[in-house]
Amino acid sequence: MPDQSYVPHPVDVSQVSLEGLQPLLEGLARNAHEIWAQQRLRDGWTYGAHRDDVKRTHPGLVPYENLSESEKEYDRVMVNETLKAILALGYRIVKSE
Repeated sequence: MPDQSYVPHPVDVSQVSLEGLQPLLEGLARNAHEIWAQQRLRDGWTYGAHRDDVKRTHPGLVPYENLSESEKEYDRVMVNETLKAILALGYRIVKSE
């Protein structure tokens, strides 16, 4: 039974800007999809037009560029929030030359 008193308290990222990090965000979103797909395939899932947990088919088992914009946006949101949390926690992101 879930704990009804649990209230999530994520890191406050309201003041964090990701200006200039768009290429990183997109690259990490693509990578997040690749990691997810790799694990699904390892677990015996295959591509299917509709998600079916019994048959282990999923329409998202396609290359990132073939995902719908809404599916890409799901990956982007997760990465976006992670990058903001990294910065809010005092870390810096610097691209090596």
